[in-house]
Amino acid sequence: MRTTVAGSTVGPAKEPADRASLGGHGTRHLIAARLAALRVFVRRHPTAVTAAGSLAVAAALALALAGNGHKFLDALGSAPIWVLGAAIGLHVVWLVARSEAWSVCISAAGGNVSRRRLYRASSLGYLGNIFNGQFGLAVRIAALRRSAPAESPRASVLVAAELPIVVVEAALAAICSFTLIGPLGVPWWVPLVCFGAMAAVLAGMQRLARHRREGFWSGLAVLRGLRGRSRIIALVCVAVVIQIARNWLLLNWSGVDASVLDSTALLIGLAVVGLLPVGPSLGAAAAVLILGTNGVAASAAAGALLTATAAVGALCFASWALVDRVWRERSPEPATV
Repeated sequence: MRTTVAGSTVGPAKEPADRASLGGHGTRHLIAARLAALRVFVRRHPTAVTAAGSLAVAAALALALAGNGHKFLDALGSAPIWVLGAAIGLHVVWLVARSEAWSVCISAAGGNVSRRRLYRASSLGYLGNIFNGQFGLAVRIAALRRSAPAESPRASVLVAAELPIVVVEAALAAICSFTLIGPLGVPWWVPLVCFGAMAAVLAGMQRLARHRREGFWSGLAVLRGLRGRSRIIALVCVAVVIQIARNWLLLNWSGVDASVLDSTALLIGLAVVGLLPVGPSLGAAAAVLILGTNGVAASAAAGALLTATAAVGALCFASWALVDRVWRERSPEPATV
């Protein structure tokens, strides 16, 4: 049936298609609007989001450990004091290596901050990492800008100076991602795709570093020369080996029969899960996700010990920074170190 309106003919057969088209566009706009609102909420309320994520993960872990509480407690107390001390010491060495890598990137970007000041700012940021990696980076940058406003680059450049380290870490994770094939059943070709993607990202960043030298992009300056790239890769490799050794130590002393490959897989899992707002539940959640088939209670205990020893190591590093600052205030710090 066709009707005539104001001299024109309108066919009802076209209306369903129009409605479907409008409905599709409306749904896409609604989803985009809700995602934008969610991003705004996360930026404005990071503490609340992290707290909610931590509670959700803790509840999931409690369900997974239901009926195995005694096994969890036994595994938690199985590691002797010297093992916990070694794990704390390894984490402190990791913090120093990571801070040195950041120092190399900032110096290449034009910063002239003394190593002592940079390490002190870095120590505060790594305390923040206990709750959220992005929060820890923000604390590091704010602390450095406050302690050395004239010697440090702008905040945007400091953010960019973190990218070379993160990309090298991601590239190493891609190389070692074959360790996830067994624990998670990842297809064999996924590590190859990850490695190819990270190689392309690293090559693209080197190109950007060579051709864009102003503003935000100056933070990538460390990638322009072979010497800078070599130092970053060496420091990141040292940091990764330290973390793998720390994982292996705590896993095996908690009752998980873990190999070096399992410890590497856990390190990758910690990095991936750490992108989520899980807070202090990170270690246990990642350990159960990656190695839960070897025993949920023992894996959760090892993850909890990883988080606890990391927190104590960060506190030790921050305590040194506090003592050093008080000491240096009594005797003026030289302009450069």
